[in-house]
Amino acid sequence: MYKLLLIVVMMSIWLSIHLLQVEEELAMKTLFQGKHAVNRAAHAAAQQLDMGALGEGILSLAPDKAAAAAALYLQENLQLDESGTPLPGSFLKQPVELVLFKIVNADEIFPYTYKNEAYDYEVTLKRPGVVIIVHMVYPRAFQVLDPIEWNIKGAAELVAG
Repeated sequence: MYKLLLIVVMMSIWLSIHLLQVEEELAMKTLFQGKHAVNRAAHAAAQQLDMGALGEGILSLAPDKAAAAAALYLQENLQLDESGTPLPGSFLKQPVELVLFKIVNADEIFPYTYKNEAYDYEVTLKRPGVVIIVHMVYPRAFQVLDPIEWNIKGAAELVAG
């Protein structure tokens, strides 16, 4: 009888440890997907040239086009609607919040170092570019881990050809 009880207890412990490992792996996968989405959105936004300024020989980003491109890339890569709420079938369960979208344009002196103490982020851009910070919550699958939230940071600059 004691051996049977010991086996049940050991199986419960083993299952808990296994679920913890699976939960950690899913959290890392979610973080990587979020980071890739932020990097893609920043890169897409940083390629939106202001054609009027370009006609004058100035490399500058079009703020409206850049914001629209970043939003579209975040929506498509994270399966979100326009408000940042996950669509049905998305791996996320809570809304994704765009907490910072900063365009560093041609009116700055380059190289330009962007610093944000609140999010502990610093990046140096050599050309006009974009800085994005997104707040994302991990949708726990097994409720084994404590809730995890990330501020995912990304930056990209205009690719000069």
